[in-house]
Amino acid sequence: MKSTTTILAILLFIMISFASCINQSEDGGTITFGTEIQQDATAAVLARMMKAKDEAISEIKFEKGTYHFYPDKGLEEFCHISNHCDVMIRTAFPIRDFKKLTIDGQGSKFIFHGIMIPFLIDHSKNITVKNLSIDWYEPFHSEGLIIANDEVKKTFDMKISEEYPYEIRNGQIYFIKEYYEHNLGQTILYDPARKAITFNTEKYTNLTTVKKAKVRRNLDRIHYKYEVDFRGPEYKKLGREDRLFVEELKPGVVRIHNHGKKLPQVGMILSAKGEQGFNRVAPAFRLTHTYGFNANNVTVHHAGGMGLIAENSADLVLDGFNVTPSNGRMVSTTADATHFVGCRGKVILRNCTLTNQLDDASNIHGTYQKIVDVLDDYRIGVRMGHSQQQGFVVGIPNDTLGLVRLSKSFQPYHNLTIKSIQYINGRYQIITLNEKLPKTVKEGDLVENLSAYPELLVENCNISNNRARGLLLSTPKKSIIRNNYFSTEMEAILIPVESGHWYESGNGSNIIITDNVFQDCNHSGLNRGIIRFETDDDNENIAFHNIEITNNKINQFDNWILEITNTEKLLFKGNTITNSGTFPKLFPENPAITIKASKDIVFEGNKYSGDAKKILVADKSLPNLIFN
Repeated sequence: MKSTTTILAILLFIMISFASCINQSEDGGTITFGTEIQQDATAAVLARMMKAKDEAISEIKFEKGTYHFYPDKGLEEFCHISNHCDVMIRTAFPIRDFKKLTIDGQGSKFIFHGIMIPFLIDHSKNITVKNLSIDWYEPFHSEGLIIANDEVKKTFDMKISEEYPYEIRNGQIYFIKEYYEHNLGQTILYDPARKAITFNTEKYTNLTTVKKAKVRRNLDRIHYKYEVDFRGPEYKKLGREDRLFVEELKPGVVRIHNHGKKLPQVGMILSAKGEQGFNRVAPAFRLTHTYGFNANNVTVHHAGGMGLIAENSADLVLDGFNVTPSNGRMVSTTADATHFVGCRGKVILRNCTLTNQLDDASNIHGTYQKIVDVLDDYRIGVRMGHSQQQGFVVGIPNDTLGLVRLSKSFQPYHNLTIKSIQYINGRYQIITLNEKLPKTVKEGDLVENLSAYPELLVENCNISNNRARGLLLSTPKKSIIRNNYFSTEMEAILIPVESGHWYESGNGSNIIITDNVFQDCNHSGLNRGIIRFETDDDNENIAFHNIEITNNKINQFDNWILEITNTEKLLFKGNTITNSGTFPKLFPENPAITIKASKDIVFEGNKYSGDAKKILVADKSLPNLIFN
């Protein structure tokens, strides 16, 4: 009896010890992971996620701690991700076909390693992620301090800390990570005193890493039957050879030769993230076909791509979703903080801090896809325009599709509804329509999904110290931009029609921009207004409608504030414009406001105390317009 009791006690001890090792407890649909898995949480978390169809989960909690996630035991999946590379990734959180799930980090830090997507959310509903931060142990970019330059020899010297291991191969520098490496590629300067992009950085960066190849023979013998996107990664080396030459002066100090722009200033920090087309591989959140998503009290310190990319999803609320750098780095995410493609319902960004990312704070748009085949009365073949649009499906059955011919109008000339979409490959799909195609349709026309635009609210956010723009607004649904702070390298707000490069659709309309502060935006060296309307088709057709810009405080070092084009019905009222004197003017000849190809523009009750020689310059469309 005593021996039986002893055996049972030993077995109980083993079971308790094993449970303690994985430290996973379940209470109904709630799972709690403990800190015993923190050295590599991937296997334990993934194992439970994979059983979710048979053993439902409603909530996952983590005891407060620092959890590492390695790719070695993660679920592998090939992803076409909008505005990213097409890439094989791994994840510990494959959130697919969940109906309701909350992930509560309870203040935990999640540290990722290699090419992983922390949260891969697909075909799910009512997902909440809260109370956690995301970072990478080794970032997907690298930084170096400029310590010397030589204008005569056209060289500059850079000190690289041990945080960024590197190799030099055939005169080129490569930064080595755990599961990844990159060359210089896309670069930009940061001012460590301001912890922001260096003033007038366009004079210094990007580094001129390539030049035209000297020897090219018989390339004219190569003929392509179909359209080719030479921006795709498979063509990146075509016609180019290395221009820069890198040598090591001593361990941790390198000299860079042959830069074609002004040499970077001593004391600035150079950020490098590798070549475009290869350097967006690991966003922190990837949402597809997900209806109802909340991120609350979430901080993304870094990602090898965007902080959050959402495609074909709806009703997305980011409240206290922050993108900020960690560990003394200048850079947070290596691409946009947030990005929304073909989404619907409502998109809300509230109480967010979006800083130091290497692209826009947020971009909200649809997609244009080019008609390359009119197959019959009901079917068209469409092509994805940009290499980083591959795999994107433009809509779902019964969505309204607009046929667009931008040379004639920015608005669709005919609407139809989708019956089905046949996915052939990443570039080509066949759309079957419920209605007959009009006789006027032709190859080269574009399609856009008129059902896949959201209402937008951006409120109480800090958008600053990043490369590129603040907000890109390409939704015709109601947008409210209220009580935010902007201090961006390029435009604070860009309202575009973009049909020739990224193929991002949508005519910004019904926009209210009110009670914001704009502080020293567009200090990159590009000659643009800080609130800018822009089309890439040079015609006089109206693209943008019903805009209100009211009660904002604009404190700007340079002149150009408002750049209006192709707009109907804009009210600019109660705004205060002052000159900050923070930086020297880059374009002192500019007026404060320019207007072309527009109508029904009203200025009322504004205060201007800047020093532009002319406040307003309008073209023939509004020859008698007066600023007040």
